[in-house]
Order: sequence, then structure tokens, then C-alpha cells
Amino acid sequence: MYFLRPISEEVRLFQVTFHNYKRTKKLLLVSIFACFAAIFQATGGYLPGIGYFISPLATGPILLCSMFSIPVGFMSYILTITLLFVLQPTELIIFPFTTGLLGLGIGASFHFFRKRISIIAAGSVLLTIGIISLLFIFRFPILGPVGSDSFSIHTTGGIFLFTFLYSWLWVEMALLILKRIKIIIIE
Repeated sequence: MYFLRPISEEVRLFQVTFHNYKRTKKLLLVSIFACFAAIFQATGGYLPGIGYFISPLATGPILLCSMFSIPVGFMSYILTITLLFVLQPTELIIFPFTTGLLGLGIGASFHFFRKRISIIAAGSVLLTIGIISLLFIFRFPILGPVGSDSFSIHTTGGIFLFTFLYSWLWVEMALLILKRIKIIIIE
């Protein structure tokens, strides 16, 4: 079955290669990826309309950094939050609980799990927790008028279904992107 197949050993080999990089090269990659993530996330506030389609791309750089190494991923996550504080402070509540958390969760799960379903589920659970936290704890209307103020099993189930499909999309995109940038970064 597709979901039970293990993720390619190519990811593991890339993690080993990345581990052997010098500290300077690692920091340079973290800063470049964090800048991309901050720019993508900030477009949601600067360019209403089209920016909402660009801002979800902020997950990608954090996910890739986390795939390389969990500490490097966390570093890029924190650096992106810091950059957003300067660029677009209104995105500070959204990024840490949604796009950033998803990237960090999926990227870290590549280190712990081998099967697709486990990696997708880990990202989905984290994103669901982040969205529910924003909705019901912080009362931030991230879903707009669609989401209600009170906790509901139907709303939570719908959020989980969406996050599962969204995580699946990001896992597949991450594997595709990794194959493309492997040539650039390994050289």
C-alpha cells in the first residue's frame, strides 16, 4: 500500500551528508531558508489576495531545514519568527502555530519515522493542535467566519481531515524538492 511504503533512503543519505557540513555552511543555509520563509509568510499581510496563496509556501524552507537536522530546523523556525517580528508583526500569531509548526513537525518526523503514514500523521496532529490552539485558546479567528468560537467535534474532525491532506501534500512536495536541490546543496 502507498502509505505504508517506507520513505526513500535518499533522505537518510542526505541527512548524513548534511551532518558532515561545516558549521558555517549550515548557518548559511539556515539563514537563507529562514529569509525565504519570512518573505513567503509576510506576503499574506503585504499582498492581500495573492499573498494568501504565497504565504503557505513558508512551510517549505522550515520543512527542508528540519529534514536536514532537527536543531537546524528549530533554528530556522526561531529565526523566521524573529524576522517576522521586523517584517510583518501581524503574522507572528499565525506562523508559529500553523505553517512554521507544520514544517518543523514534518521535517522532524523524517528523523523518527520511516513510513509515509507516520510522517503525514505527525504533521497533521501538530497542525491540528496549532489551529485548535489559535481558535479555542487564543480566540484568533484563523478560519474566518467558517470556524466557531466553541469547541466542536465536527469542527475538529474537519480540521484534522484538512490537515491530513495538507500534510500529505507537503510530504510529497518535500521529497520532490529534496531531489531537485540535492544536486545544488551536496555539490
